[in-house]
Amino acid sequence: MAGEPKQRRLLAESVIRLIKEKPLGTVGAVIVLALLVVGTCADFIAPYGMNEISLTARLSPPSAEHILGCDNLGRDLFTRIIYGARVSMYIGLGATTISVVEATIIGLISGFFGGKADIMIQRFVDAWICFPGLFIILTVMAILGGGTLQVLLVLGLTGGIGGSRIVRSAVMAIKENTYVEAARAIGASNTRILAQHLLPNVLAPIIVMFSISIGGVILTEAALSFLGFGINPPTPSWGGMLSGAGRRYMLLGPWLMVWPGTALTLVVYGANMLGDAIRDILDPRLRGGIGRYGEVRQSS
Repeated sequence: MAGEPKQRRLLAESVIRLIKEKPLGTVGAVIVLALLVVGTCADFIAPYGMNEISLTARLSPPSAEHILGCDNLGRDLFTRIIYGARVSMYIGLGATTISVVEATIIGLISGFFGGKADIMIQRFVDAWICFPGLFIILTVMAILGGGTLQVLLVLGLTGGIGGSRIVRSAVMAIKENTYVEAARAIGASNTRILAQHLLPNVLAPIIVMFSISIGGVILTEAALSFLGFGINPPTPSWGGMLSGAGRRYMLLGPWLMVWPGTALTLVVYGANMLGDAIRDILDPRLRGGIGRYGEVRQSS
């Protein structure tokens, strides 16, 4: 189809702009890509089993055999950080996908139909965002109990309500355009207008919202695991590693705190830098006054 080559050109141009204009965004993309590769291939990369115990290596410092050292039970820290990356990948991508889909559905309905439906939905959103997000999440997790699936669903479903306002604003900005009025004039149903005319034109803010939310979701999962409401042991989670053995034995083995904290910091930093870069690239308001690859345009 004729639209596919154009979409490929736009994608290639966006990648080139990311590399040439946004070096920090490129670094973030590399970090996020590394997280995906490590999380996907953890079974092949990890040198030991996830919960393989060696009593003779308890609290052993970094060495040639255990490059990041071992924890208080003799488990290889490098292996557990790798498997922790898999947990972060699952939670980050899964929960963010759920929240973005939820925000898109709510925002499309609220922005397109307006009137009483919009008022009712937005008053609910107002009431929801008045409560501290962590308080709501902790309450729900205390009821449901810890676990990967529970964390994924709770973070996904609670995170999309506030984000619906971004989609709603974009929909309200374009729903009065000529092509929407023309679709109404020829008898197109509301479902068709939403799916074929509005949704494709609000994809840019949706993509930005997705990329920016990944880091926050990973950090929230780490906070839940640190507080004991997230991933249940012995499944490794970076937040849980900081809370359990890391906090208890941090003076005897500081590497128990350093390496999980470093991994968490790098991934959240990379996700945030990539999200900011994607926002700048997709926002047409940020292109004025600067050439495509950072060269100042000369006024004619």
